[in-house]
Amino acid sequence: DPGDLRGAGATPPAEAPTRLWPKLPPPSAPAEDYGTVESVPVKGVDVPGGNLHKVDPVTVATTDFDKNPGIYSRSDEVYKETAQQLTKCDGGAPDDADADAEKCPVLDAYYRDLTGDGKDDLIVGIRLAQGHAENLDIRAYAMEKRQLKQIMDMGDAVLGVELAGHEVIVRAVSGMQGYEYRTVWSWDSHRKTMLPTTDEIVRSPNAPSRKPDRKPEPAASARPVPSPSDSA
Repeated sequence: DPGDLRGAGATPPAEAPTRLWPKLPPPSAPAEDYGTVESVPVKGVDVPGGNLHKVDPVTVATTDFDKNPGIYSRSDEVYKETAQQLTKCDGGAPDDADADAEKCPVLDAYYRDLTGDGKDDLIVGIRLAQGHAENLDIRAYAMEKRQLKQIMDMGDAVLGVELAGHEVIVRAVSGMQGYEYRTVWSWDSHRKTMLPTTDEIVRSPNAPSRKPDRKPEPAASARPVPSPSDSA
């Protein structure tokens, strides 16, 4: 509020974190991490002057998806069906992605400096074949030493995507009624990729304030719902 400063009350005392099971031995192998991303060269795409605004985003997306399955396996039906749909892209994303998704599943491209080098990077979305929980594949690309590289790849049942500063924020469906996943992807200068630096389950902004009389069926989600034992 404008005007003089106002007291917010007493500050609670700081408490150091309490470590549980301090003698627990380290794990023998890392757990599976859906956020593991590698910097992947995209070969076969010419970027004039290293300016990503001068390259066709559909060409980048189709070339990369064809040569780099990413989080999918070439034997997966979702990969096979989406690759088949990408053959319908004949130069440029559709003007209306919702209306022309049957022709080309690549959505309109966005540009933002994600790496902090002062140059725009490229963000594209590929709408996956119908009937799959991961309904959107999101990929980001940057130029590194005159080489086009994929710096982000993730697929989820996406509710919305936002850009804030150098970060990509992805909202995705949760199997818990009234909640959604919110993942913040940030540039990591050591791995040279975007990593999910924040991944949380939050209350959906459109969730009802009161519990419904009847429990609806949970929405399809690309991620497993954590059980009480998982969070214990």
